[in-house]
Amino acid sequence: MSLIVQKFGGTSLADADKIHRAARRAIRAKLEGHRVVLVVSAMGHSTDELIALARGICSDPPKREMDMLLTTGEQVSIALMAMAIDAAGHEAISLTAAQLGLFTDSAHTRARIQRISRERIDRELEAGKIVIVAGFQGVDAGGEITTLGRGASDTTAAALASILGAEVCEIYTDVDGVYTSDPRIVPKARKIDAISYDVMLEMAAAGAGVMHSRAIEFGKKFNVPIHVRSSLTDARGTIIMNETSNMEAISVQGVTLREDLAVITLHGVPNTPGVAARIFAEVARNNILVDDIVQNIYDDGRLANLGFSTNAGDAREARAVGERLAEKLGIAAVSVDEGVSKVSAVGVGMRTHSGIAATMFEALSHAAINIENISTSEIVISCIVRREDGQRALRFLHDAFKLDQSPASTGAD
Repeated sequence: MSLIVQKFGGTSLADADKIHRAARRAIRAKLEGHRVVLVVSAMGHSTDELIALARGICSDPPKREMDMLLTTGEQVSIALMAMAIDAAGHEAISLTAAQLGLFTDSAHTRARIQRISRERIDRELEAGKIVIVAGFQGVDAGGEITTLGRGASDTTAAALASILGAEVCEIYTDVDGVYTSDPRIVPKARKIDAISYDVMLEMAAAGAGVMHSRAIEFGKKFNVPIHVRSSLTDARGTIIMNETSNMEAISVQGVTLREDLAVITLHGVPNTPGVAARIFAEVARNNILVDDIVQNIYDDGRLANLGFSTNAGDAREARAVGERLAEKLGIAAVSVDEGVSKVSAVGVGMRTHSGIAATMFEALSHAAINIENISTSEIVISCIVRREDGQRALRFLHDAFKLDQSPASTGAD
């Protein structure tokens, strides 16, 4: 009997009717002969409400206590989902991460999964139950509750699909798939039928909010197809899968915008061997995620300005780390710029198509948008621009790459 993992996001569980609709999907899959594992997020905007409540109590709440608070949202969802399935005449059981045995490291608010125990979940599936797992959360070796980061119920689902050998991991959301860009910003954005793990991973990392990047990593590592689809219809969504030759026919498959960004710059850094290593070792020790790094050398090579981008939510902590480093290393000053965004063009076809950078820079030039930094990889070109220019830049790039038009080659999309 095949196994499928279904994940429902908060908007798909916003009220009792939507919870019953999700329950019916799970029951239908079971009646079709599948063993079913459900992963659920907190209902609607409950996580945002909990965060607001915490900030009303404390402007900078301890990360451990935030994990204790935020995991309650998923605990509500799993219990209600189990009740809905029971009310429909089928057996289900809800499990927290601790009850399941989903173990992480101890990095509160952004923990990483280390291992998942199969014993409990296999036993419940063998008993014929639909198993409902709380997404987003884990437990460390000492029994402390942890969370995997915002949006990481996707990661829970993909990790379970991987370890259980699922036939597919279905991600149900309020959109009907992955689009060439954010349709809320780019009305002409087009749904993509199939996309490679690598492109989706880069799009997620560059700001596409439909999938969590670590979920894609699990899918790719264990070759589990991920189907992103609407919870409101039975229409086919977007399949995230291994790369095919047809995908390379498309030079750019999507453009993304990341607005939750801050740039931290260390001014007057001594340009001597080992200084950069010490700086970024300290940044890593504080669990600050680094995106792009830029260094400008001046004063005949004796000094440098060293900047890196990170999540806007980490800006305050990154500044504090920078100021501590300034005292230790004789750095002149630390500045933080939260008024930036990053636009990116992504596509495996970049490996075989020339002129992508030229098209991108020309489009931004026509829009009179200044580029503050450029970074590239094999399948991504990214530009840092001012925050107020980000959405306009995204629309110009979508037009420049003609992403509203379906690919000419059959099956490439």
